[in-house]
Amino acid sequence: MKFFRKPVTQAIKISVAILFAVSPLSLSAQEEENQTASLPRLVPFEATYTAFKWGDDVGTVKMKLEPLADKQFSLTYSSKVSKFFLSDERFEHSIFFVDDNALIPSQYNYTRTGTGPDSSIKITFKEEPEPTVVVQGEENLAWNNELDNQLYRIDLGRQLAAGNENLAYDFINYRGQKRNYGIKILGEETLSLPYGKLQTIKVKLVRDSKTRETFAWYAPKLDYQLVRLQQFKDGDEQGDIKLNAYERL
Repeated sequence: MKFFRKPVTQAIKISVAILFAVSPLSLSAQEEENQTASLPRLVPFEATYTAFKWGDDVGTVKMKLEPLADKQFSLTYSSKVSKFFLSDERFEHSIFFVDDNALIPSQYNYTRTGTGPDSSIKITFKEEPEPTVVVQGEENLAWNNELDNQLYRIDLGRQLAAGNENLAYDFINYRGQKRNYGIKILGEETLSLPYGKLQTIKVKLVRDSKTRETFAWYAPKLDYQLVRLQQFKDGDEQGDIKLNAYERL
């Protein structure tokens, strides 16, 4: 059975490997002013995706955005993936605020269970007495307006809706490390998904890694939400999630 281990492990990693990552945009002061004025409001939603590997259905991914209080929101991401004798379950939870259209992270929690070592992390973003990212079990980091590992997923759709193109994200990933992604807009594309046929905007997440490529599709018809995410490593598809249900809350 050894010949299954490498490709199957790649399949199980789909839930985090391809959804990842981000905030402050690299914009001039005038561009920031225009962006703030034109960004659409957040639309609470619940979305379900089917995870694929080698063309096979290997699991389910869910995302949910819901209001908690005035200008405070909760964003959750969960995945359950299995292939042959391996399994992987992941859960992310972000609590954040909206201030003048900017997304301000407050708390981020991540857990992973299944085949292999389990892992978890808790990250808190504190403004006082000075901007600090408190990473459970690690040294604190200076907080320079980075987002948490999830918030780019909903912010990117808002930027596309507003017509903003020069986008880049700084964020704290699910390991408590600072990372940066650039965003390259590739154009419009019609997709046939389990949800149905949708007109989408395709983007590429640009990172330092030369071995990984990640593509994302957002649908204007569905409030510019993420409807597909696909990742490659060394030219080999690692995973592909496709929307099969979407509900505004």
